[in-house]
This record gives sequence, structure tokens and C-alpha cells, in this order.
Amino acid sequence: MKMDERKQQILLAIIKDYINTAEPVGSRTISRKYKLGVSPATIRNEMSDLEEMGYIEQPHTSAGRIPSNLGYRYYVDCLMQREQLSEEEEVTIRRGYENKVREVGEVLNRTGRMMAQLTHYTALVQMPSFRRSAYKHVQMVLMGPSQAILIVVMDTGAVHHQMMTVPESITQQDLDQISSVLNAKLQGRTMDNIRLTLIKEIYFELSKHRSILDLALELMQDRVISVAEDKIYLEGVFNILNQPEFHNVERVKILLSLLEQEDTLKDILDFTRDRQGITIKIGNENLRQEIQDCSMVTATYQVGDKILGTIGVLGPTRMDYARVVTVIDCMSRNLSRTLDRILKGQV
Repeated sequence: MKMDERKQQILLAIIKDYINTAEPVGSRTISRKYKLGVSPATIRNEMSDLEEMGYIEQPHTSAGRIPSNLGYRYYVDCLMQREQLSEEEEVTIRRGYENKVREVGEVLNRTGRMMAQLTHYTALVQMPSFRRSAYKHVQMVLMGPSQAILIVVMDTGAVHHQMMTVPESITQQDLDQISSVLNAKLQGRTMDNIRLTLIKEIYFELSKHRSILDLALELMQDRVISVAEDKIYLEGVFNILNQPEFHNVERVKILLSLLEQEDTLKDILDFTRDRQGITIKIGNENLRQEIQDCSMVTATYQVGDKILGTIGVLGPTRMDYARVVTVIDCMSRNLSRTLDRILKGQV
């Protein structure tokens, strides 16, 4: 059976109405509200075909129909048109990022709050995974007697710096030698793929500067992982619980239990981490059984061409996809620009 234009119009009407009302949709409702130019009887016949094709289903004994997961998928892939944000909403987002914020955590917090506020669903924001960023350049500069500054540049553009105490006998030539060896051994490597054998090689080549090396390597590690990278910012938890789908106590318990498991949430967001752009998982497309009554829309954020993390919106399968996609796309672009400014301005 073919999905022709009339069936598309009727499916679109059912989905729009169900998103707005959370009530099963009948042929008379479609005929009255959507002016498709055909009779309720014709609409009923088309709805029967759509049900047979698996795009809509009948809940219990209701006379109306609701979209199936397949119906939502067809809508998202073929029928959905993104919703325009209002001028007021665009100003809210712009101001949220323009306010002077230098802390990465505060920017992510604001991102979560704005996403929850604009979508009325639950927002998840993953802390950047700096352990996965690679060392680009290390430089040690003598600042005075017994004082040097360690500067570490990552491939994300992030710049970390730290003052350190060095022996009075140390010269800039010594520091240049240490910097040269560190760059030769560590450039392009992430923290997770620096092996013990490599560290031993560094110590062997710089054996006479062991005390400085101990401190430098410790500071390099501390600065790069000083942010709690596994943290998930969660906003608007009660938004999703206000949806009629979640008035069932058992469903609420299951969902709340999942939202308390930070490692599980991180795994869910990590699943789409390597895909640029927006990813939409509908119902049983989600691997976790606890959210197979939900839909998840995610987008990555990045600095340059380096993906740092993921943001997402969790809602019922009846979520307003057109609005959520617009919001999350806007937020990911603004977040990427803001982090680029913050990370490259830390010197």
C-alpha cells in the first residue's frame, strides 16, 4: 500500500492534534479542524489504511487513533518542518550566553535550564570530556628566581596554565629542553593513551630534572581533568512528569530511578557522541528499556572540529519534535561558540 499525499496529510493532522491534546484523534476531528477537503468517511478509510500500514494505532477501545512509533518516525523523517523560535525566545537564548560567564560548568548549567524552559521537557547536558582531548603543545617559561609557568594547549583550543616552583639553578634553557621532550612524547596523545612505558622514556631522557618533571606531569594531569567530566546536568525533571503519559506511579518510579543513575545517562548520551548534527530516538529505538516510552533528541557540541560532549531533551513519544529540534540545534551552536570563547581565553 502506498503512502500518498492524502495519507500524509491525514497522518500529519493526527500527529499534530495528538501532540497538542494527548487525546486519540477521530475522523470527525480531522475533518472539522484541518479542512482537508474530504468527507469524514473518506478520512476513516484512509485512517484504516494508515493503521494497516502500521503508522497509527487504536488505544484500547477508543474510537480515535494515535500515532505509532513508526508514524512518528515517518513524520520526523518526511513531514516535519522545524518551528521558528519567537524573537523573545531568541533574545532569551542570546542573553543567556552573552552574560559574562567564564566557568564551563555555569555555561552548561544555563544551557540545561534554557532547554528545559523552552521545550517544557527534561534537559540533559554532558560535561565536556577533556580526557579525550589531546595534548597539542607544552611550554615552560621562567618567570623569576624559583618561579616558572607551565602552559598546556589542548587540541580543542583549551589553554591551561599553572605557576610552579623550580630550583633556583634552573635556566630557561633547561625548561626549553623539558618542554621539547614533553612535546615530542605527548603531542597528539590523549591522557587515556599515555602508557607507563612512555612515561619511563620521558624520565630516562630528563633524568637530571626529575623533581621538575614530577611536578610538571602532576600539574598537567590535574589541570586537564580538574573539571568533573562525567557529570550530567539535569534540568526540568518535573516537566516530563507533568505529561499525562507519566501519571502512572510505576512509570514515574522507573523513570526517576533512571534519571538518578548518572553513569547510565552518560552512556545514553555517549551513544550518539560520534554523530554530528541532531539524533532522534523514538520509543523502542532507545536501547534502554526504561525510556522506551520516551523519545530522546540529542546534539553534540564542539570546539573547532573536536566534539566535546552531548546535550539532549527527554520527553514522551508525543513530544513536539519540530520545536525540540529547533531549540536543541540553536542551543548546541550557541554552546559551541561560547565554549570556544571561554576555552581559548583562559591564558
